Amino acid sequence: MAAQNIVKPSPDDLVASARAATKKGPPPVHLWNPPFCGDIDMEIRRDGTWFYMGTPIGRPALVRLFSSILKLEDGRYFLVTPVEKVGIRVQDAPFVAIDISAQTRDGGQVLVFTTQVGDTVDAGPDHPIRVVRDPESGEPSPYVMVRAGLEALIDRKSFYRLVEMGETAPHDGMDWFGVRSAGTFFPIIPAAELPAD
Repeated sequence: MAAQNIVKPSPDDLVASARAATKKGPPPVHLWNPPFCGDIDMEIRRDGTWFYMGTPIGRPALVRLFSSILKLEDGRYFLVTPVEKVGIRVQDAPFVAIDISAQTRDGGQVLVFTTQVGDTVDAGPDHPIRVVRDPESGEPSPYVMVRAGLEALIDRKSFYRLVEMGETAPHDGMDWFGVRSAGTFFPIIPAAELPAD
């Protein structure tokens, strides 16, 4: 059987396919499993800036469109349409949470994050917050789940505001400092490691 010639789509091809697929609302990326067409020279940097062939993509609407067709599979990131799938590079997380607000719903606190591409997400059981600490420096990298395994790195100013909303509570048999949202406690740091007042 002859091998298929799979042509790698250009960003313009992806834009056309993505626009066609997103006309009726958010694309059902989780249902699409097209053939892999190879990697393209596109990268999302740690600060959330999208680059194509080493140049920042300066059109926010285009970045939002690409972000809507992003998919994570087996630890790799892809842009997916109903007819093609191409690999891209992501330095850290594909999104950056650039704002946070605390709302009261049903008598409890809900933390709402906004990403650099305009997604909003309520932290809770389906959208957990996690903090990874650098083993050498102890520097925290906080994340919130946006959708389907795709996380947002919480930016510094939003993380400071998050910490201001924190409390100490028992977690896994010890006291932790963390935050509560939608009835779920998310640990940030063991209470014993908090600096003395």
